[in-house]
Amino acid sequence: MKTVVTYRAKAECPTHARTEIGIRDLTCIVDEPLERGGTNLGASPTETAVASLIACTNVIGHKCAKRLGIDVGVLTIDARAKFDRRGVLMEEEIDIPFPDITLTVTSDGAASEADIALVGEETAKYCAIAKLFSAAGTDLTVNWVKAAT
Repeated sequence: MKTVVTYRAKAECPTHARTEIGIRDLTCIVDEPLERGGTNLGASPTETAVASLIACTNVIGHKCAKRLGIDVGVLTIDARAKFDRRGVLMEEEIDIPFPDITLTVTSDGAASEADIALVGEETAKYCAIAKLFSAAGTDLTVNWVKAAT
């Protein structure tokens, strides 16, 4: 298996707000809400970035749990992302558009709180999207917790 691959994506941009992106045999629609001149057929580009962080945390979290033999069950992930809109509003250039993101990852599995914390530590080492946000200067906090019973 190759360790470095090249992703290909090609997009059609039928409006100023909607982008239809072909990835593998899928089409992803990224769009703006109606109030910003879009057609609301998909999440906005910035919402998609946060959604990618959530999805990567889920995928890598489960891979880490499996490798560690820890039952995390179903994960629920809540994101709170601060977004500095001055850049996209073209008021001024912003170095860190997402200054702060906090994820709360809740596990309903049989794992102990200590095991869930270990899965979180391992996930932080391997989640590519979390690494992108952190490298960009985002203060990223990911809290892994056991669901209340």
